[in-house]
Amino acid sequence: MSDAAVAARAAARSPDSGRIRQRFAALAADGRAGLVTYLMAGDPDRETWRRIFEGLPAAGADLIEVGMPFTDPMADGPAIQEAGQRALKGGIKLREILESVTAFRERDGETPVVLMGYYNPIHNYGVEAFLGDVKAAGVDGLIIVDLPPEEDEELCLPALAAGVNFIRLATPTTDEKRAAKVLSNTSGFLYYVSITGITGTRSAAAEEVRRHVDFLKGLTDLPIAVGFGVKTPEQAADIGHVAEAAVVGSALVNRIKSKLDADGRPTPDLPDDVLGFVAELAQAVRGTRR
Repeated sequence: MSDAAVAARAAARSPDSGRIRQRFAALAADGRAGLVTYLMAGDPDRETWRRIFEGLPAAGADLIEVGMPFTDPMADGPAIQEAGQRALKGGIKLREILESVTAFRERDGETPVVLMGYYNPIHNYGVEAFLGDVKAAGVDGLIIVDLPPEEDEELCLPALAAGVNFIRLATPTTDEKRAAKVLSNTSGFLYYVSITGITGTRSAAAEEVRRHVDFLKGLTDLPIAVGFGVKTPEQAADIGHVAEAAVVGSALVNRIKSKLDADGRPTPDLPDDVLGFVAELAQAVRGTRR
């Protein structure tokens, strides 16, 4: 095993590995599931996004995923693709996203923040520089959808060695053999994608989700968060009965889009509307006792 792999495994096992572990431990102690929210950084514009981002914990988000906009988001559905296009049109850059996390950390030292996106912008940034800036900003984890386990040396192992969780995706087609690879260097939590295909297109049946989550729980003691297709408070509550957290992304992005005027500008009530919806989701998830 390489020195990087040894360091990565040690970081993943460390009892002090950070906010994600602490948050899931607190949720377990409270006997409830958590709410993970996803928003595209810079959507619909910098100022509006920052207002929503900073308001998420008070609205009830337990963990926050921040999308890094990319020109070729192959795993994303139309809603998130459009959000990325709005963000890129507004000119937001990866370094600016990290600066926003730094500012968030001045107000909130407890809520985990995970960056989600694609490897190309990170490669262009430089892996070593990126991980250094990520750690300094207070980012807790990464979800990089186009880096499979076979390429762990590229980013996963350096991230773990730097003390940054690397979160993997499992899908309905992940069998036991593939799960062993997926879980080999995963830390923080496992993100179960409840449907095959792209984000935001349909929803999985609750019983089907339960069956797959139970299968994964037999293979790992990591918390499991379920996303893709979770659109309503009722669906989020259903997920909360079978997994440690429900992830809501496309529904929030669509909420943002619905509050843009004819010229694509945010209406004054957009942040409050989105945060109000987050509060509804959080209340529903909090109603699921474990």
